[in-house]
Amino acid sequence: MPSLRWAAIVALAATLNNATPTIAAEAVGQAVVIKTAVTGASGPLEVKSPVHRDERISTSNSGLGQFVFLDGTKLAVGWGSSVVIDKYVFNDDNSVKKLTIRAAKGTFRWISGSSPSSAYQIVTPAGTIGVRGTAFDVHIAPNGKTAVVLLKGTARFCSGGGCRELKRRCDCVVATPSGAMTDVIKVNRSVLTTLGTSRALPFLTGNQQLSGGFAAIGGNCGLTAAIQQEHTPRPQQRNSPAPPSPGTPNPPSPPEPPPKGEVDDGNNGHGNDPGKHDPSNPGKSYGPGKKG
Repeated sequence: MPSLRWAAIVALAATLNNATPTIAAEAVGQAVVIKTAVTGASGPLEVKSPVHRDERISTSNSGLGQFVFLDGTKLAVGWGSSVVIDKYVFNDDNSVKKLTIRAAKGTFRWISGSSPSSAYQIVTPAGTIGVRGTAFDVHIAPNGKTAVVLLKGTARFCSGGGCRELKRRCDCVVATPSGAMTDVIKVNRSVLTTLGTSRALPFLTGNQQLSGGFAAIGGNCGLTAAIQQEHTPRPQQRNSPAPPSPGTPNPPSPPEPPPKGEVDDGNNGHGNDPGKHDPSNPGKSYGPGKKG
């Protein structure tokens, strides 16, 4: 009998366990723009699809996703990217205590929402970005090399090599996972060369177009014009004639015209009376009073 009683207890426990509802992942925002292929934990995402805490969002090589979180924070995920919504602790006053994004690769645009700046943190392979009322773009190369370009507010990028303060629009810093980090400079065409691809920072170069409030932030920092100028064919210059090589005789000068008032009568030196020239017989002319 004890064995039958034990079997009944085990069966009851299994039944209760199966009856317990599974707690769904917490929705922390939703997609507002989806272009080509963007996937989440449950598969392809569409406009108005919810995004959840701990969810990984990935885009194809031509994909683009724009997301808005509950506190108004905006995140654009460009082509060939992967990002995880790592931590999200929401307050009752429509703000967050903590929002951490782990960006693994690709391009992103971040625009802070209504929460205190201290609540936001963006982690990259090369370091961590702290924000202060901020909008900025991030690009992470396959080797982890990371560029941050400030568009609004201020930001602080810290890694094993120290910290850099981004204070002016278009300020940029590039860092590697090993801790190497550049000084802060204004972003320019050479940053794309440093990152190893012209597909980097596509929201600034104009290679990918954002919509709505995601686009009207900070301009393009001159990168669009730089890329267009690079791809505009330059007019071909005509080659000027090469100077003569040493020792080459100069070409003969054209004959000088006869002095004014002297006219060649075509008599070839045989006539005696200029002006009485016989056009039918060069070399023959008649003197005064003589006719042929």
